Amino acid sequence: MKLSKRLETIASFVPEGSTVADIGTDHGYIPIYLVQENKVKHAIAMDVRKGPLFRAQTHIKEAGLEDRIEVRLSDGLLKLEKGEADCVVIAGMGGELMIHILEEGRHLWDSISSWVLSPQSDVYKVRKFLHQESFFMEQECMMKEDGKYYLVMRVGRIEKKEEKELPDFHYRYGVHLLKNGDPLLTEYLEKEKEQIERILKDLHSGNTESAKQRIIELNMELEWIREAQDAMQRTH
Repeated sequence: MKLSKRLETIASFVPEGSTVADIGTDHGYIPIYLVQENKVKHAIAMDVRKGPLFRAQTHIKEAGLEDRIEVRLSDGLLKLEKGEADCVVIAGMGGELMIHILEEGRHLWDSISSWVLSPQSDVYKVRKFLHQESFFMEQECMMKEDGKYYLVMRVGRIEKKEEKELPDFHYRYGVHLLKNGDPLLTEYLEKEKEQIERILKDLHSGNTESAKQRIIELNMELEWIREAQDAMQRTH
């Protein structure tokens, strides 16, 4: 099966030989690809909606993989039992929903060794949640497809310990990406900076309270971008 660049990147983060549960599987493409490539032994394709699950089931049947990929109706991780998977993929959804799914799946935190996550929004909140709950970053990358930027991360979990709060820009842009001077992050920061500066130019002509508030927020964002750019320069 040929995957999009984004889905292929997500699949590449799954450790070899895993038993994987794909949450919000949609068409079932990731589990099918992983099994066809013999990267995983067994997969569980899970979704909260019957429509996508039926589509996934059809694709799995067409690929002749019903004996290696199980289809399961589940709200997030609720129908996954301990010991059924050692890797969980959660991708293609907003950060708030991802945090909710992780919260609801607390019963699995210590039995899953790898979590492959790709939030579509609120990345800041996801990173902050992971840090506060003692998840650690194993691998992280930024990628671009059809002009959009995506993040993919693999995290594990360690025993609860006192974590120091990180600076805001670390949660926004990722410690690993900043440290490694990720070229796509460099490009993304520059584009964001230019866009914010353009918006600020327009806003300065307005004198409403909401315009003033927006100017404060955007200047704060610019400050985070500058801090991130400075941090990246210091590592090189």
